[in-house]
Amino acid sequence: MKAIIAISASSFSTARRLGEALPDAQLITNQQGAPDMTHTDSLSDFIARSFHSYDALIFVGAMGICVRLIAPCLADKHTDPAVVCVDSLGRQVISVLSGHIGGANELTLQLARHLGAAPVITTYSDLAGLWALDTLHTRFGWHLATSGSLNAPISYFTSARPTALLLQLRDAGTDWMESHLPDYVRIFRTLEEIDTDIYKLIVTVTPLLPDLSGLPADVLTLSYLSRSLCLGVGLAHQAQPVDEVVNGIQETLQRHGIAWESISQLATIDLKQAEPALKALAAEGKEVRLFTAEALAPVDVPTPSAVVQGHVGTPSVSEAAAILATSDPMAAGTLLLPKQKGSNYTLAVAIPTAQLRKGHVEIVGAGPGDPDLISVRGRHFLERADLILYAGSLVPVELTHCAKPHCRVESSASMDLEQQFALMKEYYDRGLLVVRLHTGDPCIYSAIQEQMNYFDRYGMEYHITPGISSFQAAAAALRSQFTIPERVQSIILTRGEGRTPMPEREKLHLLARSQSTMCIFLSAGIADKVQAELLQEYPPSTPVAVCHHLTWKDERIYRGELKDLARIVQENHLTLTTMIVVGEAIDNRQGLSRLYAHEFKHLFRP
Repeated sequence: MKAIIAISASSFSTARRLGEALPDAQLITNQQGAPDMTHTDSLSDFIARSFHSYDALIFVGAMGICVRLIAPCLADKHTDPAVVCVDSLGRQVISVLSGHIGGANELTLQLARHLGAAPVITTYSDLAGLWALDTLHTRFGWHLATSGSLNAPISYFTSARPTALLLQLRDAGTDWMESHLPDYVRIFRTLEEIDTDIYKLIVTVTPLLPDLSGLPADVLTLSYLSRSLCLGVGLAHQAQPVDEVVNGIQETLQRHGIAWESISQLATIDLKQAEPALKALAAEGKEVRLFTAEALAPVDVPTPSAVVQGHVGTPSVSEAAAILATSDPMAAGTLLLPKQKGSNYTLAVAIPTAQLRKGHVEIVGAGPGDPDLISVRGRHFLERADLILYAGSLVPVELTHCAKPHCRVESSASMDLEQQFALMKEYYDRGLLVVRLHTGDPCIYSAIQEQMNYFDRYGMEYHITPGISSFQAAAAALRSQFTIPERVQSIILTRGEGRTPMPEREKLHLLARSQSTMCIFLSAGIADKVQAELLQEYPPSTPVAVCHHLTWKDERIYRGELKDLARIVQENHLTLTTMIVVGEAIDNRQGLSRLYAHEFKHLFRP
């Protein structure tokens, strides 16, 4: 619950604007003339009475009044609400109290965006772009496993001293940390890799309790546990005593390095939904997933049981339920702990497979060349990658400059396919992230098919992030729409016949019969042949544009007529990364779309 407090009548307008951004907030004032606000005779009495009843207090007015009102109420940063102060004209939004733990910094940014105001945040880690170690677990739904004061690790970290980040899962939080990695932080996959003579702070994000007992006494640690595990349980009928069952399960988990706080779900067969032990396990807010025997029976498990099959109609309950609860459309869940037997229960623990920190190859479309034209998703992968293998003859190296420290960056220009694959597989087998960076969009002349053949053959996980193609960059650079109403409604993406033969039905002169806009890749070296074939169908005066290094710093574009195409290419010594565009759509300003005609009716213009 939030309160917006208008300190004076001059604050009413800004307070109401803030109410639009926070519709559930209560508007409060001690001034007359605001019937839409809750009136209080004394703001100091109201604050003294209600300070800890709100998640956030937003004062609209002078900063000094805000500070005097809250000062007598301050207790502890872990319990005090967020406090934000906004000036009466809505020009500045200031984070006053509980910036991290209370969320005042995030609220300040939200309100500033709504008002078009300047956010004022004074927390060092925010200003320096550092992680807020005391609130990461709240932000990403983790459990902070470190007990005691965080002052020492936070002080060490904000001093920019060498820090080891031990990552043993992948989720939104670890993705964010990797994309916002300070240059003095290095990522590790195992504790054994970390040189504790160098790294005196180890931050861990893991689904399991890390064994830190063997570390030197001068090494600081900070541990976060993901809340992503599912506990599958099989229970005897009316398993008793309930306390012993619950304690036995929790002790078994602890013995195998699994914290109870890491369990977000309980899963079992629907026949056990009324069991007292299940209700006791769920009492701490764990989600309960129930499955029928028919749903559990097909799940492949390592330890099926004929006895269980005879009793409930499925060969597995605990393992199958845990796997099923953590499955998604892409993959079944993965067991972290196979079936363990107690006196009157069985248990197993699984994790969503997507969260396993295992090898992955992301094929990324780099766009036409300008680093700003790569997709946001593509850049995120580049920032997180452990290996970037880029097509060096076609992709500007500047695209790789966002790589994190210790990322290996290699050009594939001098490598054959086997060498490229061997390098990618080396990193993949170490459980690392590989980015294969191709020019433009990978679906067009990028030679990824043979690479995917290798990945499929070796069962490697991979995905494709699309990119902007050079034909789209050509349209933008030429300020041309490649489709013209009633004249040209098709765009042909093709290439001339060089060392790679063209299918007979795709010869240029046959495609040219349509008089479509034609974007011709990889053909500057055979421009004379291209010109000869196109002239069989296009008029000699057809507009042509030869675009070299589109969006690169040395971009060059030459316009002319089709009859001069070969001369343009040869006189300007154009070879690689040259796009040839042919067709009347170039520079055309004729033809009107019906979309915006006043008599044209559609869903949004009835």
